[in-house]
Amino acid sequence: MTIPPLVSGSLRIAHPVFLAPMAGYTDSAMRTLCLEQGCGAVLTEVVNAAGLIHRSRQTWHLLETAPDEHPIGAHVYGSDPEVLARAVERIHATGRFDFVDLNCGCPVRRIVAKGAGAALIKDPAKITAIVKAMTQASPLPVTVKTRIGIEPGHPVARDLVEAAAQGGATAVFLHARYARRQHSGPPDWELLADTCAQSPIPIIGNGGVEQPEDGFRMMRETGVAGFMIGRAAVGNPWLFRQVLECRDGQDPSPHILSEHRRMIEEHLRRLFEIKACENRYRNRDNRLIEQATILHFRAHVYRYLAGFRRWADLRRELNLLRNREQLSTLIDAVFERQPGPNAPVTGGLVRVYSIPDSTLDEASDSMLQSPNETENPL
Repeated sequence: MTIPPLVSGSLRIAHPVFLAPMAGYTDSAMRTLCLEQGCGAVLTEVVNAAGLIHRSRQTWHLLETAPDEHPIGAHVYGSDPEVLARAVERIHATGRFDFVDLNCGCPVRRIVAKGAGAALIKDPAKITAIVKAMTQASPLPVTVKTRIGIEPGHPVARDLVEAAAQGGATAVFLHARYARRQHSGPPDWELLADTCAQSPIPIIGNGGVEQPEDGFRMMRETGVAGFMIGRAAVGNPWLFRQVLECRDGQDPSPHILSEHRRMIEEHLRRLFEIKACENRYRNRDNRLIEQATILHFRAHVYRYLAGFRRWADLRRELNLLRNREQLSTLIDAVFERQPGPNAPVTGGLVRVYSIPDSTLDEASDSMLQSPNETENPL
């Protein structure tokens, strides 16, 4: 099945298969790896628009990108049209972004309490006002990421898409689940199809894409202009390569264990470089930077090694590691227990490690929210 280019207003995406924004995961290290494997476009972790205009170094750090990291959208949240307009001006001034995306779907308490994220689902008129202010602030295309509604049984997707279009948005990323359900339960593709049929602007589908065929089936059954892949890509950037293979009429090919090992090492290296540039770690001892890198990378390791054999006894050690050398040694020990380096890694691996719902598509001012702030306040 072909995937036509996404062309809407000034937005041009040649291959509209996106990596979904996931706080704590989709930093530049993961994004660039996915782009290299065939991902069509990426978005940053979601950032606070107010933090950008107040020049918060930690907030701006979330917008760090690699020189060749394109196409890329800056994924922002907020509720004040003027603040978001000023944030877009500053994002545009960096010269690093191809579009700006407004978060209208995050159900995390800290975001909703500010009238942002999923709180905007209740106020389509405000979405229109915000998007209009953003589109007038710079020539960058503006998109909106939202959900089909807040409460199951009360869909408002058509109203939200219409509101975004009236404000001048060029496309909508529509997660086909309700905000209350976060990432649980099956996505409502029937509602997604109904919304696409009546939408004045392209819709990119989100939710339930775990294998290439899921994305193509979503396009066939709903009429979306493209699709997003989120959790399934964590620890499996090869998924985007398999999408390209399916698009070209080929069977998705497995990668081999030696390639898998190299990918883990390269991801770790890139993450270390990002941490070294982070303001709070600049001019600090490398040991501190390595500790921060290992702590951040731990969740990725579980996903990379999901489905691997005979390493249960090593899992506990993972929480005790303090530097990259120790981590590499442990990972080597895991790989020594697998078949040979040329053995294929098939089926995209068995997903046995679950990513917490509260970290996906959600915001953070650098992932500092406490556990009770991930409760759903809607």
